[in-house]
Amino acid sequence: MNGVELFLLGRTLMKIGEQALPTEGIGHHATSVRTVLIVASDVRAHPGSAVGEIAVRAGLPQSAVSGAVARLRATGAIVTEPDPDDRRRLVIQPAPEPSNRVNEIRSTPIDKALATALGTGDPKQVAEVGALLDELAGQLTPQALTRLRG
Repeated sequence: MNGVELFLLGRTLMKIGEQALPTEGIGHHATSVRTVLIVASDVRAHPGSAVGEIAVRAGLPQSAVSGAVARLRATGAIVTEPDPDDRRRLVIQPAPEPSNRVNEIRSTPIDKALATALGTGDPKQVAEVGALLDELAGQLTPQALTRLRG
């Protein structure tokens, strides 16, 4: 596999992931699902950060991070509070308990989206590819991005 093939595989995996996310009842949002997931992941990895800090780490515009924070706060996935050192800015924390939306996302299997992407209804093939993805995810964790940037 070369860099182009790996890039295209990553893009395909992102699209399958987006298809696997439940979207019923969330309505239209200007902030993409991808941005929201990147911000949520950063907040979990770096609790107590401000929007600007998340934007720098994630490589996203501050306006996109602000939109994602608003969306995550509305679903109860995160909480914000004034920074004790600078009352003009907010620090962002994961919610103390997972929200109903977070629980729904975490409990939704990828099987249907994976079967559609594979073009098969064979549950054995879907399970095999799912197991390979589990193994890959265990090796290439979100911390890999930090190592690549550093």
